[in-house]
Amino acid sequence: MKLSDRLKKWDVLYFFLTNNKFKIGISILLFFILLSIVGPFFVHYKPYEFAGEIGTPPSLEHPLGTNPFGYDLYSQLIVALDGTWLVGLIGGGVATIIGLLIGFFAGYEGGFWDELLMMLTNILLVIPTIALLIIIASFLNSRSIILESFIIGLTGWPWVARAVRAQTFSLKSREFVSLSKISGAGTLKIITEDIAPNMLSYVFMVFILQFGGSILTIVGLSFIGLGPTNSVSLGGMLQDSVLWNALILGYWWWMLPPGIVITFMVASLYFINMAMDEAFNPRLRST
Repeated sequence: MKLSDRLKKWDVLYFFLTNNKFKIGISILLFFILLSIVGPFFVHYKPYEFAGEIGTPPSLEHPLGTNPFGYDLYSQLIVALDGTWLVGLIGGGVATIIGLLIGFFAGYEGGFWDELLMMLTNILLVIPTIALLIIIASFLNSRSIILESFIIGLTGWPWVARAVRAQTFSLKSREFVSLSKISGAGTLKIITEDIAPNMLSYVFMVFILQFGGSILTIVGLSFIGLGPTNSVSLGGMLQDSVLWNALILGYWWWMLPPGIVITFMVASLYFINMAMDEAFNPRLRST
C-alpha cells in the first residue's frame, strides 16, 4: 500500500473519531448496549409477572414504576430492549445482504440479468412496505420476533439494491477491474476482491440505515397490534399505554420510557451514519 493511501485512510479515521456527531451517536448507542448487558442483573420480575403494586410511579423497588396490571415496567423495558437489538441485527442484516447481492450482480453483469433483477426491485419499491408487512403479519397466528425480523429484512432490500447497482456500474469501468478481467478473474472474484472492498464504507452506512429502519418498522407493527406475540417489545409497551389511557390516567412513566428509548436509539444510529458520510466524503467535511 502506498504511503499516500495510508495517510488518506488515517485522515479519514481521525476525522471520523473526532467528529462531534459520531461522539454523540456512539455515546448514546454504548449507553443502551451497556444497559442491555447490565440491566438484566437488576431485573427482579418477569415481564408479565404481578409485582405486588398497581400503578405506582418510579421508586427504588420499581425504577420505572408499575402499570395498572401490576407489571414492573423496568423488567419489560429491559426485555424489550434485547428484542430490539435482535430485530435490528437480523432485519438490517438480511436486507443489506440481499440488496448487496442483487445490486452487485445486476450492476456488474448488466444486460438481461440487470433488467430482470431491476424489474423485480422496482415492483417491490412501488409496493408500500408497511402495507405488505401488515398483510403478512395479519395472516400469521403466531409471530415470533425472529420471524418478523426476517420478514422485515426480506421486504427492505430494494433501495439498497438500486444504490449498490449504481455504484457498481461506476466501479466496473475502472482500470483495476479491467486488469482483473484481462487476467482471467471470474465474476465472483472481481466482485468480492475488486468492487466490494471499494464500497466497504458505503456498505457500513447502508447497514446502519437498515438497522435503524428495522427498529422503526417493528415498533410500528407492534404499535398497531401486529408485533411479536410471544415477547415484549417497545412498540407493544407504547400500544398498551395508549389502549389503557396512560396519558389520561397520568401514568407518564408507562408511556415515556419506551418512546424515549426508541427516539434516542434511532437518533444515535443516524448521528453515526451522518458522521460516516462526512468522513468518507471530503466535500461534506467541515473546516
